[in-house]
Amino acid sequence: MTHFASPSFTKALVLLPMSLLVGSTLVMAQYDSTDHRATEVYSPVPPVVTPATTVGAPPSDAVILFDGKNEDAWVRVSDGAPADWIVDKGILTVNKKAGNIQTKQAFTNYQLHLEYRIPSDITGEDQARGNSGLFLASTGKGDEGYELQILDNYNNKTYTNGQVGAVYKQSIPLANPCRKPGEWQSYDVVWTAPVFNADGSLASPAKVTAFLNGVLVQNHFELKGQTRYIGKPYYKAHGPSPIKLQAHGDKSEPISFRNIWVRPL
Repeated sequence: MTHFASPSFTKALVLLPMSLLVGSTLVMAQYDSTDHRATEVYSPVPPVVTPATTVGAPPSDAVILFDGKNEDAWVRVSDGAPADWIVDKGILTVNKKAGNIQTKQAFTNYQLHLEYRIPSDITGEDQARGNSGLFLASTGKGDEGYELQILDNYNNKTYTNGQVGAVYKQSIPLANPCRKPGEWQSYDVVWTAPVFNADGSLASPAKVTAFLNGVLVQNHFELKGQTRYIGKPYYKAHGPSPIKLQAHGDKSEPISFRNIWVRPL
Protein backbone atom coordinates (compact mmCIF):
# COMPACT_ATOMS: atom_id res chain seq x y z
CA MET A 1 0.00 0.00 0.00
CA THR A 2 1.30 3.45 -0.89
CA HIS A 3 1.32 6.10 1.87
CA PHE A 4 1.20 9.80 1.19
CA ALA A 5 2.23 12.54 3.57
CA SER A 6 -0.59 14.64 4.88
CA PRO A 7 -0.89 18.21 3.55
CA SER A 8 -0.20 19.59 7.06
CA PHE A 9 3.00 17.56 7.42
CA THR A 10 4.19 18.58 3.96
CA LYS A 11 3.52 22.23 4.72
CA ALA A 12 5.42 21.99 8.03
CA LEU A 13 8.38 20.39 6.31
CA VAL A 14 8.48 23.14 3.71
CA LEU A 15 8.47 25.77 6.46
CA LEU A 16 11.48 24.29 8.31
CA PRO A 17 14.50 26.62 8.15
CA MET A 18 17.00 25.51 5.55
CA SER A 19 19.84 25.91 8.09
CA LEU A 20 18.17 23.40 10.39
CA LEU A 21 17.80 20.87 7.62
CA VAL A 22 21.38 21.38 6.52
CA GLY A 23 22.64 21.23 10.12
CA SER A 24 20.80 17.98 10.73
CA THR A 25 22.28 16.51 7.59
CA LEU A 26 25.77 17.55 8.69
CA VAL A 27 25.34 16.04 12.17
CA MET A 28 24.12 12.77 10.68
CA ALA A 29 27.00 12.76 8.23
CA GLN A 30 29.58 13.33 10.99
CA TYR A 31 28.39 10.44 13.17
CA ASP A 32 29.12 6.94 11.98
CA SER A 33 27.74 4.27 14.32
CA THR A 34 30.15 1.71 12.89
CA ASP A 35 33.26 3.77 13.70
CA HIS A 36 34.67 3.46 17.24
CA ARG A 37 36.21 6.95 16.91
CA ALA A 38 32.76 8.54 16.78
CA THR A 39 32.38 8.14 20.57
CA GLU A 40 35.94 8.98 21.63
CA VAL A 41 36.90 12.35 23.15
CA TYR A 42 40.36 13.69 23.98
CA SER A 43 39.61 16.86 25.92
CA PRO A 44 39.64 17.94 28.68
CA VAL A 45 42.68 15.98 29.85
CA PRO A 46 42.56 14.99 33.57
CA PRO A 47 45.40 16.50 35.64
CA VAL A 48 48.18 14.17 36.70
CA VAL A 49 48.11 13.40 40.45
CA THR A 50 50.87 11.36 42.06
CA PRO A 51 49.34 8.93 44.55
CA ALA A 52 50.91 8.34 47.94
CA THR A 53 53.03 5.27 48.49
CA THR A 54 51.40 4.69 51.89
CA VAL A 55 47.68 4.11 52.39
CA GLY A 56 46.06 7.23 53.82
CA ALA A 57 49.00 9.50 53.06
CA PRO A 58 48.25 12.64 51.03
CA PRO A 59 48.51 12.61 47.22
CA SER A 60 50.51 15.25 45.41
CA ASP A 61 47.68 17.78 45.03
CA ALA A 62 46.40 17.65 48.63
CA VAL A 63 46.17 20.65 50.96
CA ILE A 64 47.82 19.55 54.21
CA LEU A 65 45.74 20.52 57.25
CA PHE A 66 47.79 18.66 59.86
CA ASP A 67 50.98 16.66 59.31
CA GLY A 68 52.15 16.44 62.89
CA LYS A 69 54.31 19.55 62.89
CA ASN A 70 51.99 22.39 63.89
CA GLU A 71 48.41 23.66 63.78
CA ASP A 72 49.15 26.67 61.57
CA ALA A 73 46.27 25.76 59.24
CA TRP A 74 43.74 26.19 62.07
CA VAL A 75 42.20 28.97 64.17
CA ARG A 76 39.84 29.08 67.12
CA VAL A 77 36.21 29.34 66.05
CA SER A 78 35.28 31.62 68.93
CA ASP A 79 37.55 34.55 68.06
CA GLY A 80 39.75 33.65 65.09
CA ALA A 81 42.88 33.53 67.25
CA PRO A 82 45.54 30.90 66.53
CA ALA A 83 44.42 27.42 67.46
CA ASP A 84 45.76 26.23 70.79
CA TRP A 85 45.07 22.53 70.93
CA ILE A 86 47.95 20.30 72.01
CA VAL A 87 50.56 19.22 69.45
CA ASP A 88 52.89 16.53 70.76
CA LYS A 89 54.84 13.74 69.01
CA GLY A 90 53.04 14.33 65.72
CA ILE A 91 49.57 14.19 67.24
CA LEU A 92 46.92 16.89 67.69
CA THR A 93 44.86 16.51 70.88
CA VAL A 94 41.70 18.42 71.74
CA ASN A 95 42.01 21.23 74.28
CA LYS A 96 38.45 21.52 75.52
CA LYS A 97 39.10 24.87 77.20
CA ALA A 98 40.07 26.37 73.84
CA GLY A 99 36.88 25.21 72.16
CA ASN A 100 36.32 24.28 68.53
CA ILE A 101 38.91 24.94 65.83
CA GLN A 102 38.46 25.40 62.09
CA THR A 103 40.64 25.78 59.03
CA LYS A 104 41.86 29.19 57.94
CA GLN A 105 41.04 28.23 54.37
CA ALA A 106 37.46 27.93 53.12
CA PHE A 107 36.38 25.08 50.84
CA THR A 108 33.42 24.17 48.65
CA ASN A 109 33.56 20.59 47.30
CA TYR A 110 36.36 18.31 48.40
CA GLN A 111 37.81 14.91 49.29
CA LEU A 112 39.06 14.69 52.87
CA HIS A 113 41.10 12.23 54.93
CA LEU A 114 41.31 12.38 58.72
CA GLU A 115 42.53 9.98 61.39
CA TYR A 116 41.44 10.04 65.03
CA ARG A 117 42.03 8.06 68.22
CA ILE A 118 39.77 7.56 71.20
CA PRO A 119 41.87 7.28 74.41
CA SER A 120 42.39 3.68 75.54
CA ASP A 121 41.31 4.66 79.07
CA ILE A 122 38.12 6.39 77.90
CA THR A 123 35.29 6.55 80.45
CA GLY A 124 31.66 7.56 80.25
CA GLU A 125 28.80 6.22 78.17
CA ASP A 126 26.25 7.18 75.54
CA GLN A 127 27.19 10.60 74.05
CA ALA A 128 29.70 11.31 76.83
CA ARG A 129 32.34 8.92 75.56
CA GLY A 130 34.98 10.27 73.18
CA ASN A 131 32.58 12.74 71.63
CA SER A 132 33.82 15.05 68.91
CA GLY A 133 32.69 15.96 65.43
CA LEU A 134 33.95 16.61 61.94
CA PHE A 135 32.02 19.61 60.61
CA LEU A 136 32.19 19.40 56.83
CA ALA A 137 31.33 23.08 56.52
CA SER A 138 31.52 25.48 59.45
CA THR A 139 28.99 28.28 59.09
CA GLY A 140 29.30 30.16 62.37
CA LYS A 141 30.47 30.09 65.95
CA GLY A 142 29.73 27.17 68.22
CA ASP A 143 28.44 24.05 66.50
CA GLU A 144 26.93 25.60 63.39
CA GLY A 145 27.46 23.64 60.21
CA TYR A 146 27.11 20.05 58.99
CA GLU A 147 28.42 17.40 61.40
CA LEU A 148 29.74 13.93 60.73
CA GLN A 149 29.78 12.37 64.18
CA ILE A 150 32.89 11.14 66.00
CA LEU A 151 32.19 9.01 69.09
CA ASP A 152 33.30 5.75 70.70
CA ASN A 153 30.70 3.17 69.74
CA TYR A 154 32.86 0.05 70.00
CA ASN A 155 30.81 -1.16 72.97
CA ASN A 156 28.74 1.91 73.68
CA LYS A 157 25.09 2.32 72.71
CA THR A 158 23.46 5.64 71.85
CA TYR A 159 20.74 6.86 69.51
CA THR A 160 21.64 5.49 66.10
CA ASN A 161 21.46 8.79 64.23
CA GLY A 162 23.99 10.13 66.73
CA GLN A 163 26.58 7.36 66.72
CA VAL A 164 29.91 7.47 64.92
CA GLY A 165 29.44 7.50 61.15
CA ALA A 166 26.12 9.32 61.37
CA VAL A 167 25.31 12.65 59.80
CA TYR A 168 24.31 13.89 63.23
CA LYS A 169 20.55 13.66 63.85
CA GLN A 170 19.93 13.09 60.11
CA SER A 171 21.30 9.82 58.75
CA ILE A 172 22.01 6.51 60.50
CA PRO A 173 25.32 5.00 59.33
CA LEU A 174 25.13 1.95 57.06
CA ALA A 175 27.47 0.03 59.38
CA ASN A 176 29.38 0.30 62.67
CA PRO A 177 33.03 -0.46 61.83
CA CYS A 178 34.43 0.99 65.08
CA ARG A 179 37.82 -0.06 66.32
CA LYS A 180 38.68 -0.41 70.00
CA PRO A 181 39.60 2.70 71.99
CA GLY A 182 43.33 3.31 71.74
CA GLU A 183 43.48 2.29 68.06
CA TRP A 184 43.73 4.78 65.21
CA GLN A 185 40.63 5.11 63.02
CA SER A 186 40.08 6.94 59.75
CA TYR A 187 37.45 8.90 57.87
CA ASP A 188 37.54 9.34 54.11
CA VAL A 189 34.88 11.77 52.94
CA VAL A 190 33.60 13.23 49.67
CA TRP A 191 31.65 16.44 50.34
CA THR A 192 29.45 18.27 47.86
CA ALA A 193 28.44 21.65 49.23
CA PRO A 194 24.89 22.98 48.91
CA VAL A 195 24.13 25.50 46.19
CA PHE A 196 21.90 28.51 46.79
CA ASN A 197 19.97 30.78 44.45
CA ALA A 198 20.54 34.53 44.39
CA ASP A 199 17.59 35.05 46.76
CA GLY A 200 19.08 32.64 49.30
CA SER A 201 16.75 29.75 48.53
CA LEU A 202 18.16 26.26 48.11
CA ALA A 203 19.08 25.25 44.56
CA SER A 204 20.60 21.85 45.42
CA PRO A 205 21.24 20.17 48.79
CA ALA A 206 24.56 19.14 50.28
CA LYS A 207 25.65 15.54 49.72
CA VAL A 208 28.15 13.35 51.53
CA THR A 209 29.77 9.99 50.96
CA ALA A 210 31.86 8.72 53.86
CA PHE A 211 34.02 5.69 54.66
CA LEU A 212 34.90 4.87 58.27
CA ASN A 213 37.90 2.56 58.57
CA GLY A 214 37.45 1.71 54.90
CA VAL A 215 33.77 0.76 55.30
CA LEU A 216 31.03 2.77 53.57
CA VAL A 217 28.86 4.46 56.21
CA GLN A 218 27.19 7.24 54.15
CA ASN A 219 26.35 6.71 50.48
CA HIS A 220 25.76 10.02 48.66
CA PHE A 221 23.34 11.10 51.40
CA GLU A 222 21.44 14.33 50.72
CA LEU A 223 21.48 16.45 53.85
CA LYS A 224 18.27 18.02 55.06
CA GLY A 225 20.05 21.11 56.32
CA GLN A 226 22.55 22.13 58.96
CA THR A 227 23.07 20.15 62.17
CA ARG A 228 20.62 20.85 64.97
CA TYR A 229 20.85 19.34 68.46
CA ILE A 230 17.22 20.34 69.07
CA GLY A 231 14.69 20.72 66.29
CA LYS A 232 14.61 19.96 62.59
CA PRO A 233 17.55 20.76 60.28
CA TYR A 234 17.17 23.57 57.77
CA TYR A 235 19.32 25.42 55.26
CA LYS A 236 20.55 28.98 55.40
CA ALA A 237 22.56 30.39 52.53
CA HIS A 238 26.36 30.45 52.75
CA GLY A 239 29.39 30.28 50.49
CA PRO A 240 32.72 28.44 50.76
CA SER A 241 33.28 27.45 54.39
CA PRO A 242 36.04 26.20 56.71
CA ILE A 243 36.26 22.64 57.99
CA LYS A 244 35.75 22.41 61.75
CA LEU A 245 36.78 20.02 64.53
CA GLN A 246 34.69 19.93 67.68
CA ALA A 247 35.92 20.19 71.26
CA HIS A 248 32.88 18.60 72.84
CA GLY A 249 31.97 19.69 76.34
CA ASP A 250 31.52 16.24 77.89
CA LYS A 251 33.80 15.16 80.73
CA SER A 252 35.43 12.20 79.00
CA GLU A 253 39.09 12.22 78.04
CA PRO A 254 39.92 14.30 74.93
CA ILE A 255 40.51 12.55 71.62
CA SER A 256 43.43 13.02 69.23
CA PHE A 257 43.92 13.53 65.48
CA ARG A 258 46.64 13.04 62.89
CA ASN A 259 47.19 13.01 59.11
CA ILE A 260 44.48 15.44 58.00
CA TRP A 261 44.41 16.54 54.36
CA VAL A 262 41.92 17.71 51.78
CA ARG A 263 41.71 17.82 47.97
CA PRO A 264 39.48 20.64 46.67
CA LEU A 265 37.34 19.36 43.79
